[in-house]
Amino acid sequence: MELLKDTALFKQASFVNGAWLSAESFFSVTNPATGKVIAEIADAGVVEAELAIQAAKNAFNTWSSLSANERGSILRRWFELIILHQEDLARLLTLEQGKPLAEAKGEISYGASFIDWFAEEGKRAYGDVIPMPSADKRLVTIKQAVGVVAAITPWNFPHAMIARKAAAALAAGCTFVVRPASQTPLSALAMAELAQRAGVPDGVFNVVVGTAARAIGKVLTEHPDVAKFTFTGSTAVGKALISQCAGTVKKVSMELGGNAPFIIFDDADLDAAVQGAIVSKYRNAGQTCVCANRIFVQEKVARAFTDKFVKAVAALKVGDGLAQDTQIGPLISPQAVTDVDSLVNSSLQGGAELLLGGERHAAGEYFYQPTVVAKVTQDMPLAQEEIFGPVSPVITFKDEAEVLAMANDTDYGLAAYFYARDIGRIWRVAEGLEFGMVGINEGIISNAAAPFGGIKQSGNGREGSRYGLEDYMEIKYLCFGGLDK
Repeated sequence: MELLKDTALFKQASFVNGAWLSAESFFSVTNPATGKVIAEIADAGVVEAELAIQAAKNAFNTWSSLSANERGSILRRWFELIILHQEDLARLLTLEQGKPLAEAKGEISYGASFIDWFAEEGKRAYGDVIPMPSADKRLVTIKQAVGVVAAITPWNFPHAMIARKAAAALAAGCTFVVRPASQTPLSALAMAELAQRAGVPDGVFNVVVGTAARAIGKVLTEHPDVAKFTFTGSTAVGKALISQCAGTVKKVSMELGGNAPFIIFDDADLDAAVQGAIVSKYRNAGQTCVCANRIFVQEKVARAFTDKFVKAVAALKVGDGLAQDTQIGPLISPQAVTDVDSLVNSSLQGGAELLLGGERHAAGEYFYQPTVVAKVTQDMPLAQEEIFGPVSPVITFKDEAEVLAMANDTDYGLAAYFYARDIGRIWRVAEGLEFGMVGINEGIISNAAAPFGGIKQSGNGREGSRYGLEDYMEIKYLCFGGLDK
């Protein structure tokens, strides 16, 4: 950790009730760019998860009783500290996750923006006065924090996925327990260190790091003192966690898998579409839930777009995320490389055409070549499954009706993108796409002011925006009677 200016940000143990916990056993965190161990982390489990929930329960009344201004001031200090230490936080993130340093810096800024947003938005949790039904009554609604919130977050955005959830929860007056992915715990622990420096009280923000994913998850989903559970990850795991929450009827929000279509119509600006597809597909080596997963190109411009796109993809630089010119880093594990390679080969065997890449990269066992595959059909694995790697399947279409049917032919409904100029077409397609978020002539759509989330089997609830605050609050109805005397 000699790369850090502030070495105190490098933590190797769970953070519960303001203390760093020891453990009898440890697990290794590996840099996917080099395969080298960069940290040995105290391996927490069920006991630590239960301690964290108890700490959050004990802290709830005091934290929720603070004014929104007081909570907002603390969150604002947390935001400022994150921005002050952005360089160190980005290096930690790149070391444990692999994404290029420029992308890591962007993630830190993006995650911090939610803390900044909710520091202010928490002051606007308005209730309502309902028109009276009779002269002797007055009806009022107020919003109150749900209570203890438990979260499980993924490895692909180890800073931002926690910030999006924790910022809203804390702003609403909730206390928070998170279990980050064991591949990438360092970012979460550094956030805890900065939260403590910002004045977040003991027990309000807790981080439990451990390899016993199922056991810890069972505690977080089934514990009666947890009022809300939130998860970002695969749809299969999300379904299991929802089931575990049912016994205590928790409030649940889920941000699950995706199969995003990226559509280029014949009136599109092709150069802009190429750049949009590049940033949407190849950011984080294709390891994002909102990545373009299927690229649909109208027949009239298919050749022109594909030629430009292949040339742009071929120019991408692959390597260690800490190297200055790297644009695509490693995948999270050798198994992830194997999975991506299998999807490509299965589709090629089914008749798809390889235009670029299609093999493991010489940079190491965690790397895969930026790949473009043409003549993909709807029934091929590359079109049916979430790829989570730097692979672009290209599918041609004839008209608007056909591409809408193909784009919507999936169980998922997280994000979609399309490029067009005709205003009528833009409205029709935007309304016709069965996805929670739609990028129109834009490949990057997420920001703190906008509601992030999907429909169908891509989850429920929203993160960011004013709607994200509501996911951590309950509406209480107050009926005042006897007022006519």
